[in-house]
Amino acid sequence: MQKTSCKNMIILRGGGDLATGIAVRLFNSGFQVTILETAKPTFIRRTVSLGMAVYNGEAVVEEIRAELHNKFTAAEDHIPVIVDPDMKALDIISPLALVDAIIAKKNTGLSKGLADIVIALGPGFTAGTDCHAAIETMRGHNLGRVLYVGKTAEDTGTPGVIKGIGKERVIHAPCSGKLRIIRDISEIVQKDETIALIDNTPVKATIEGIVRGMIMDGHPVHQGMKIADIDPRQDELENCYTVSDKARSLGGSVLEAVLHLRNGNDN
Repeated sequence: MQKTSCKNMIILRGGGDLATGIAVRLFNSGFQVTILETAKPTFIRRTVSLGMAVYNGEAVVEEIRAELHNKFTAAEDHIPVIVDPDMKALDIISPLALVDAIIAKKNTGLSKGLADIVIALGPGFTAGTDCHAAIETMRGHNLGRVLYVGKTAEDTGTPGVIKGIGKERVIHAPCSGKLRIIRDISEIVQKDETIALIDNTPVKATIEGIVRGMIMDGHPVHQGMKIADIDPRQDELENCYTVSDKARSLGGSVLEAVLHLRNGNDN
């Protein structure tokens, strides 16, 4: 089968909050964007994840609409989302670029040969070997740095610090079971308050703040799984509904890499 070439199309693996920041930046820059997702994706920051279209049929973040499609689609007025974890869309379309924004912290099947421009984010990738560009996602001096040769930093397992608080703001499941939300995204909670139940086991808030992320009600979870995120900045409620500083930074980095590679600055 002959592929259709679409040199204004960027295919994005993943529709979570960081991937959404990238999609927003690319879409606002005039590119067509299509998101590939799994059949049952897990999102912590549901309110800023265009991949939620898998469940709801559509999702809107910063006035950009994503819509679920049952086959590969190119659109200019919205971002199509299709369930295609195996990237079968690449059998029929030759995009300008493929961007892996799953943030799986390891390579889950990406290679340079999948598209003319292949970009990967986060740990587990080596620029020049399994992608044309790799982008640093660790908070700090090198956040958003584009590498055309070499590896991104290894995963530390430690969340970035916000208002002096790091790992305490991220909540992991104390056991396995089905989650039921008690206090959802945008609600202010106190330390040790029950914010969810996993079957009959309470999940407690680790700090005082705003619930910024919480996986879907009724979602099965396993022990140790990241399930919620609390932001200590109680006066910044709008953060629950807008692209984060980190996601916006990474979006700019992907745009830089796409333009750099499209102009033939690296082989």
